[in-house]
Amino acid sequence: MASLRPWFVLRAVPGIGDALLCRLAQSLGSPDAVLHASQDELTQVDGVSPELAKAVRQGPGTGDLQAIDRELKALERLPVRVLTFLDADYPARLRTIHDPPPLLSVSGALDDSDHHAVAVVGTRHMTPAGRVVTEQLSRGLASAGLTVVSGLARGIDGVAHRSALEAGGRTIAVLGCGIDRTYPSEHLSLRKKIEEQGAVLSELPLGAYPHAYHFPKRNRIISGLSLGVVVVEAAPLSGSLITARLAAEQGREVFAVPGTVQSEQSRGTNGLIKQGAKLVETVEDILDELSSQFEPSFRARMQDRQADLTRAVQSGRLSLDKDEATLYAALSFEPLHIDELIAKTGLPAASVSGLLLSLELKGAIRQLPGQSCMRV
Repeated sequence: MASLRPWFVLRAVPGIGDALLCRLAQSLGSPDAVLHASQDELTQVDGVSPELAKAVRQGPGTGDLQAIDRELKALERLPVRVLTFLDADYPARLRTIHDPPPLLSVSGALDDSDHHAVAVVGTRHMTPAGRVVTEQLSRGLASAGLTVVSGLARGIDGVAHRSALEAGGRTIAVLGCGIDRTYPSEHLSLRKKIEEQGAVLSELPLGAYPHAYHFPKRNRIISGLSLGVVVVEAAPLSGSLITARLAAEQGREVFAVPGTVQSEQSRGTNGLIKQGAKLVETVEDILDELSSQFEPSFRARMQDRQADLTRAVQSGRLSLDKDEATLYAALSFEPLHIDELIAKTGLPAASVSGLLLSLELKGAIRQLPGQSCMRV
């Protein structure tokens, strides 16, 4: 922890933001060298004024230094690793953004395979259709060997993490609070599973509360870790749209799942598509778009996987009897109430429930709360 102290000290100097802190450490070789640099050496670094150089040489106040030492001692007691911007195993893709986090607390473990990562994000107030699409995309990405990145929030984020884990893949959660907190608290068990099969990250100090203003800043890490960002559902003012904008600014691919024009949760994603985001219907839409960024060996594995999927689809066509086929044809990827199905198909009400159960057992549909169902 002693080697971390200069980073914490520099972070506490007023006027030094993330980008400048990283630039200082890189230019002068280490944060310790920055703290011992002369006024002239500091002002030679782009963005450092004489006033800021003076503040660096003075350092933070006694109270700040005491708080830093308390935090370092607390970190020693936690199963947490702190990566610095200059560490060799700091995420390479994240290092390339304009304002990478100088310090990154990690519980769980990062892996070389996380270089191939895709973020899946969206609204906290997801629809049943949004849940199904998130499950399909996240499982598909994880099965293909990509790491799924999200923000551990309620709704789309939580489903993305769970689906990646269920597929046996890796997932990374980026917090908008200190690494010693879990927000929302009901995702504590999910977090523990992520730590076993991936990593949980935070750039914030220990004890940092999940204030609303932390999350837009958190989102640049989500996009920065990823080859691309998939927005599944988003209202017009959703924070997911901030992640999409940051992804575009960072040179990442932006994907969006289209939705019905009547849905408030689709207005944000439909708007992204109007602005040029790649429209996503299946996981193959994502993989095809990103394939040029994969190494040849990874691309070869992707091609083998796609061939296996094609054979699986061809050999696994649904075997439906006449009434099942009638009911299945009446369904869509939007939820329909059972009364609507009865009216559309003309099938006896007494038999529709049994037919729906049969279709669900065959993996063709999903029954939802409120006597609704949809295709999968």
